[in-house]
Amino acid sequence: LTASGGAFRDWPVEKLSEVTVEQAITHPNWSMGKKITIDSATLMNKGLEVIEAHYLYGVDYDNIEIVIHPQSIVHSMIETADSSVLAQLGWPDMRLPIMYTMSWPERVNTSEVTWPRLDFSKASSLTFKQPDHAKYPSMNVAYAAGRAG
Repeated sequence: LTASGGAFRDWPVEKLSEVTVEQAITHPNWSMGKKITIDSATLMNKGLEVIEAHYLYGVDYDNIEIVIHPQSIVHSMIETADSSVLAQLGWPDMRLPIMYTMSWPERVNTSEVTWPRLDFSKASSLTFKQPDHAKYPSMNVAYAAGRAG
């Protein structure tokens, strides 16, 4: 599961005690409601997605990973049995991944106006890193809750 890392992805853990509400509800990549923005800042949203993925796809918790992807271009990834990785990429806008999910297995034609094509030269780089469990303790809570049933 990819996560932007939320409003505090670049903050040291020691500074999190100084967070204001205004800072917490300001997301670097997305325009969302306050609750989901807070969930993103804490990665609670990803913790819930771990539990969803376990139940929806029958995947063991040990095989569901959360990675920080600051650019929010990779919306989903799955590693296959041969270690190939399939991914859905697009600009930071969840309408396209949602449409893809709801129209599967069909594909819906879209216009450049509705969804500008992903231009890899403008997307620049794609980076990934492991989340800091001290910064995002809700991930451990979600995995534990999922395993506990």
